[in-house]
Amino acid sequence: MESPNNKVAGDQSFVAGILALIGRVLLAVSIPLISFYVLYLGFLFLRDSNAPREIIVLIAIIWGVGGVGILYWVFNWLVEKLPDQWKGRLLPFVFVGPAIAILSWYLAIPTLRTFYLSLFGRDGPPEGLSFIQQISSAAFVGFGNYASVFTQDLMVEAFRNNLMWIIFGSTFSVIFGLLIAVLADRSSFEKLAKSLIFLPMAISFVGAGIIWNFIYEYRPEGQTQIGLLNSIVTSLGGTPEAWPQWVAISPWNNLFLIVIVVWLQAGFSMVLFSAALKGIPEELLEAGRIDGANEFQIFFRIMMPYIQGTLISVWTTIIIFTLKIFDVVWVMTGGQFGTHVIATQFYRQSFTNRNSGFGSAIAIVLLIAVIPVMIYNLKRFREQEAF
Repeated sequence: MESPNNKVAGDQSFVAGILALIGRVLLAVSIPLISFYVLYLGFLFLRDSNAPREIIVLIAIIWGVGGVGILYWVFNWLVEKLPDQWKGRLLPFVFVGPAIAILSWYLAIPTLRTFYLSLFGRDGPPEGLSFIQQISSAAFVGFGNYASVFTQDLMVEAFRNNLMWIIFGSTFSVIFGLLIAVLADRSSFEKLAKSLIFLPMAISFVGAGIIWNFIYEYRPEGQTQIGLLNSIVTSLGGTPEAWPQWVAISPWNNLFLIVIVVWLQAGFSMVLFSAALKGIPEELLEAGRIDGANEFQIFFRIMMPYIQGTLISVWTTIIIFTLKIFDVVWVMTGGQFGTHVIATQFYRQSFTNRNSGFGSAIAIVLLIAVIPVMIYNLKRFREQEAF
């Protein structure tokens, strides 16, 4: 039977936990609110000021950066005055809490708003009506948009293409990144090779699409081909083809685009694999060689198991990239020639066809598709004590 003293201690701990939670929420919300209010007052003051522009810029910098800095210093000072037990509970939220609150505001509210829009037809909820009137109106279609997402031909094509992106894009990015990391570590020009492979990571997806447009450039037969692909084709005795002819051939239409992401992501995976490979104890590799293992056996039986955690993390991270792929497809084909993916369909429905309900449903489906991969990734990071 529980003793009275233990019951009182349990009640006090419960009350302290509730108070600590309230304090954390207040700190997380009050700091950004006060910061925005102070910055807003500064904006009003500077907007109405007749001072020279250089002075206004200088005051704005001091007001913005210095004001927020002082605010954090004040809250830190106040929490430092509390007993150690409460200081430990609240102090982390002085600095982390505002970021969590702002992130929740920018992520949670739009997500809920998008889900609400997805329950309505093309024009969204009727304006000027209450919540009850909106869900009772003819515009409310419930989960009808979600049924369309999984039955329309173009959406089925988008899902199929995204699956190709996941399978081929992530797999080849990991294979090439790992291969280059292993080979570069053994070469005398390791730094130069890694720099060249990592260079595409500095390019945006839009920039990469433009670059690869030049690689697929076409000149009429008989003229000098300045595009790499047609140049190779003509050098082998083939006939040059324009980009629409290349991408009209399934499944090459998507594979020609997936090559671009492999080119971009191989450098990212190479850097992580190279760091993981350098963490393998040299004694372990030497022991394998002394026992008679060749380099292939060392690679598959020692290196691969040792970097398994990094392998899975890189793979899942690239899967998230490929699930959300948009820029490359939109720049290269605009979704034509059977290359639509989920994100391009969302853009097309929301901003071209002005069908906000259907577009919102696609966005929610894409979000739900990404969440399990992200949760798995976070779980892996936690197991590796990465954060």
